[in-house]
Amino acid sequence: MSTVKRSAGLLLFRIVTGEDGRTDAEVLIGHMGGPFWARRETAAWSIPKGECEPAEEPAAAARREFEEELGLPLPDGAWLPLGESRQSGGKTVTVWAVEAGLDPEEATPGTFTMEWPRGSGVLREFPEMDRFAWCTSDDALERLVAGQRVFVERLRAYVRESGPAGA
Repeated sequence: MSTVKRSAGLLLFRIVTGEDGRTDAEVLIGHMGGPFWARRETAAWSIPKGECEPAEEPAAAARREFEEELGLPLPDGAWLPLGESRQSGGKTVTVWAVEAGLDPEEATPGTFTMEWPRGSGVLREFPEMDRFAWCTSDDALERLVAGQRVFVERLRAYVRESGPAGA
């Protein structure tokens, strides 16, 4: 019996007022590293997330992966559950949103090693994510891989329903 692979992540956001005067969210996402993603922008970005260890709770995995992928501690803030989504490859992803600021220029991403070029026998190290950026929710919906867009949609709906902070 195979077990379902699970990943968990954290989506930082900050409240902004859109051009239409509506309350919206900007989110912090990362461009996936490595040669496959190097020349791609559309559908080549990800929420900082990663695979859960076998007995690890998703919240613990989300925190660990955030800190590994950005090389920074998670800023303080309440965790807003954005739920789960089953990805096209069968993996289940759980994401929380945290309202917090962070300077993407301070990130020092974790790395992974792979053979590149394929079949060459040469192992090279690449950043898990090669850059991070704050994006409007509309930009994030274009940049994110398809299976993660649902989390931005859920966050945007929550922010628009809740109104400005303190309202």
